[in-house]
Amino acid sequence: MTKIDIFSGFLGAGKTTLIKKLIKEAFKGEKLVLIENEFGEIGIDGGFMKDAGIEITEMNSGCICCSLVGDFSKALKKVLDEFEPDRILIEPSGVGKLSDVIKAVSELRSEKAVLNSFSTVADAHKCKMYMKNFGEFYNDQIENASCIFLSRTGDMKREKIDECVALIRAHNTRASIVTTEWDSLSGIAMLEAIENTDSLKDELEKLALEIKEHEHEHEHHHEHEHHHEHEHHHEHEHHHEHGNHHADDVFTSWGAETAHIYEEDEIKNILSALSDSDKYGTVLRAKGIVNGGDKWIHFDYVPGEPDIRTGSAAITGMICVIGSEIKEDKLKELFGIEVE
Repeated sequence: MTKIDIFSGFLGAGKTTLIKKLIKEAFKGEKLVLIENEFGEIGIDGGFMKDAGIEITEMNSGCICCSLVGDFSKALKKVLDEFEPDRILIEPSGVGKLSDVIKAVSELRSEKAVLNSFSTVADAHKCKMYMKNFGEFYNDQIENASCIFLSRTGDMKREKIDECVALIRAHNTRASIVTTEWDSLSGIAMLEAIENTDSLKDELEKLALEIKEHEHEHEHHHEHEHHHEHEHHHEHEHHHEHGNHHADDVFTSWGAETAHIYEEDEIKNILSALSDSDKYGTVLRAKGIVNGGDKWIHFDYVPGEPDIRTGSAAITGMICVIGSEIKEDKLKELFGIEVE
C-alpha cells in the first residue's frame, strides 16, 4: 500500500526544505515519488484538462520528481501503476487550498494507496500578516492540516512563537504544531509528528495507562478524567470495574504544549514543589520534554523521586501531569504557562 503525504504551505514557507530533510533522514530505503504541481483550482474545476502530462526528473536521492498537468486523479493512478512507490509526496502550489488537494487525492479511490497525512508549513514570522491578507487561502491550509510545522522559529522570542501558536489554534485545535527549530530535530522526529505518533494526547494516555496498571491490584472502580490542553480542553472518562466494588478514586490528567525555555534548576524547583498536595493536588506522575536553550531537558517525576536528564529535541515542549484533584491553574502558574 502506497502512503500519500501532502505538504502544503504558503509561498516561501519552507516546504521544499522540509521535504528534502525528510527524504534524507526519514525515508531512507523507501521508493519515493515526489509530485510538484499547480492544481490549486482542482476542487473548483475538477475537469479543467482531460489529458495528464507527466514529466519525470531523477533526483540525486533516487527520488522520482514529477510535474503533473491535467487530470490529477488520472495522473496519480498512472504514477501508482508505473512506479509502485512506497510513498508519494505531494507538494502543491503555494497558493493552493489544502482542502482541494485532500479532496483530489480522496477521489482517487484506489486500493493501492492511502492518504497518510496532510501537513502545512507556516513561516512563524508571517503568520499574522498572511492570516489577515490572504485569509481564504492561508486559513484553509491551517484549518485542514493534521500537522503544522512552524519555520524560522530559531531567532524568535518565545512570546512571539506563543502568539503564532494561539492564532493557529483559533483555526485548528487538532493538529500537532512543531515549534522547535528544524536543525534541532531529526527527520524521524518530524515524521512521528506528521504521522501523529508523538503527540501530547498520546503521552497523556500512556501516563494514564501506567497509573491504571499500577492501581490495578486495588479492587476499585476508577474514574479517570482526561484534560488535553493547548489553549483548550478535551474531556473523557474511563470507568474501570473490578468485581462488584465501587471506589471513589478520581484521577485527573493535565497536559500542555509550550515553547517556553527552562533552566535545569527551574525544573528541579518545579518538581520539588509538586509534593505540595494542598497547592497542586496529589501528583502521582509527571513527565515532560522541554527546551533548555542549548539542550533539551527530559524529566520524570514520582513522589520523592524526581529524575532530570538531557536528551533529544521534541517537536515542541510537552508537559504531562496525572494525579488526584489536580489544580490546573496552579500547575500552569508553576510551569510558567499563561492561565486563560
